[in-house]
Amino acid sequence: MIKKPFFALASPGVKYPIFESREMDAVTEIPLPKRASFLVRKPQNSGNGLIIKGGDKVRTGQRLALTAEGGEVLLSTVTGTISAVSQHTGYLGEDFISISVDVAEEDRWDGEFERAGKIAEVHRAARFLASLPGKADFAAMINYQPHINTVIINGIDQDFLVTTNQLIMKTRAADLSEGINYIKKIAGVETVILLLSPEMSALAEDMDVAVKTMALIYPNTLPKMLIKSTLGKEVPAGQACEASGVGFINAEAVAALARAFGQGLIPVDKVLTVIKKDGSRVHAKARIGTTVKDILEALKIETDHGDRVVLGGPMTGQALYSEDTPIAWDTDAIMVQDREQIVKNSDSQCVHCGECVRACPAKIPVNMLVRLLENGLYEEAVSEYDLLSCIECGLCSYVCIARIPVFHYIMLGKYEFARIQSAEEANAESEAFH
Repeated sequence: MIKKPFFALASPGVKYPIFESREMDAVTEIPLPKRASFLVRKPQNSGNGLIIKGGDKVRTGQRLALTAEGGEVLLSTVTGTISAVSQHTGYLGEDFISISVDVAEEDRWDGEFERAGKIAEVHRAARFLASLPGKADFAAMINYQPHINTVIINGIDQDFLVTTNQLIMKTRAADLSEGINYIKKIAGVETVILLLSPEMSALAEDMDVAVKTMALIYPNTLPKMLIKSTLGKEVPAGQACEASGVGFINAEAVAALARAFGQGLIPVDKVLTVIKKDGSRVHAKARIGTTVKDILEALKIETDHGDRVVLGGPMTGQALYSEDTPIAWDTDAIMVQDREQIVKNSDSQCVHCGECVRACPAKIPVNMLVRLLENGLYEEAVSEYDLLSCIECGLCSYVCIARIPVFHYIMLGKYEFARIQSAEEANAESEAFH
């Protein structure tokens, strides 16, 4: 199906700034919100209904099953009372359960994790850490089959203007060093690689880990590009990095592990980079579940009608339709754009300039691919123009002089193709059963 190598490393790239200013070492503490919100993937076995309901009391660090059958759980980062439970549709049609909690003024910690950490092996206690600040799917990574044999720790940031991991490297190197030992025990891997910018390599001199440095040039900092440049492997088109035996985890998550086992408390706070309208940055620490609105108000950042708020960085972030959206375990940044600065998409036709093809690190014929996607020909886009080879860097939209929302077409195409595959597999199973 794929008619060419996955990568023919392209030269185009965007260099972005390293963490330099001492003023950015400061982290603003965001007050505990009056209401916290959590989005948990809707369990597949929720046919018998949810057992979690309004009026239930929750404690900080408590794991709550959503259904009697188990599966997805809510890990509460606050103490309080559940005020609402509802259905929520997220990005690309993902189904979530939205849970709101009226927050008490003081935390009452659930002691289950602390007790498990004292009486059990580290890897068993880690089941309480399904998510970590900086790694929302930690449990999925350590339980992945076939087993992951290499873990890459990101001490760099994937998107430019974002400096969250660089901050952790500068301010929590001791925690990171200790957390690396826990990663080795929990994940059961021998190869752990710490990725840093050359300017920060001295911070890892005393750490028991292999260190690799790389210049901060986008999109070389994206996972599939890193696997190619660091390990010389190519991730097959359409597969996750874990399928190649490689797991990624941010420096913040590794440092959080050290504090979790050191203090016996599940990490509940998230450090993030907040990018203001003028492009300046500040760092903030907020309780997971705090809304974007609460964070912006605490930082005195105002938004007006027509402004854009993005969860993430300028290349890979997702624009929000509501500032009531909560930050999650993997929210590394919030970016605010003034309405006058927003470059709007258009419905213009492709002008055949070839900029998207030159910029694409996977060397996909994007100009041809987008024509099929515009017309809903998703299976043909996969078989003829390598849709699944896209590493989702967004450079195609960034360079498009016609302002075509190429990246959005690609993401929609991948989503629709996955739906087609799921429907075909379901039909095949049904026919085999009958």
